[in-house]
Amino acid sequence: MIKVIMHGCNGHMGQVISGLIKEDAAVEIVAGIDMNDNRDNGYPVFTDINACDIEADAMIDFSSYKAADTVLDYCTARKLPLVLCTTGLTEEQLLKVKECSKETAILRSANMSLGINTLMKLVSDAAKVLAAAGFDMEIVEKHHKLKCDAPSGTAIALADSLNEAMDGAYHYTYDRSQRHEQRDPKEIGISAVRGGTIVGDHDVIFAGPDEVITFSHQAYSKGVFGKGAVEAAKFLAGKPAGMYDMQDVIG
Repeated sequence: MIKVIMHGCNGHMGQVISGLIKEDAAVEIVAGIDMNDNRDNGYPVFTDINACDIEADAMIDFSSYKAADTVLDYCTARKLPLVLCTTGLTEEQLLKVKECSKETAILRSANMSLGINTLMKLVSDAAKVLAAAGFDMEIVEKHHKLKCDAPSGTAIALADSLNEAMDGAYHYTYDRSQRHEQRDPKEIGISAVRGGTIVGDHDVIFAGPDEVITFSHQAYSKGVFGKGAVEAAKFLAGKPAGMYDMQDVIG
């Protein structure tokens, strides 16, 4: 049985993950950490991370970048593997993640969905065949109207997968409104749509002479990210210090 500490347990994703783990016989939450202890989760909740002295195999963090430094310090001091799902980290925090990974296992990914990470592998393989044959590559991502950043981190990660497959020979284009010229064959276009309650849609388009191939992923709830985090915790438990990502999980 994998024992997990859930950081941010009373937030939306913390509650999603708590529900998923209740149905999973291979893992259990032994403690939660959250500024608000306002509900009965069936496990002890600490409002101060440093007061949590319960032994565990891994921590899942789905909270705020403001808490990331404290989380990293806690896990490093205890050599506790960390599944870091919090986004919006500063450059300084990203450097700290790398430093802390020398002391304990840390898994960080732009998107925790198993489906998205499988898609990254598929489009990377496709690019080696199709882009090399002259196909243009475009990404269209769609999210709910409350999402502030554009393009999404997942869209950029998909573009990185395409570009790495082509030895970094491509550049990214986010806006063509001020350009009046033919498309550069070495560009990857990334377009963002915001509206309604779209959880997250990503299309990777390979457009060639007389044919188009599209790889698509649609997330219908945030549960897909929670499921990925749980699988990541199972994977990370017992791993040596180092940096890991979801590509390691899907293997």
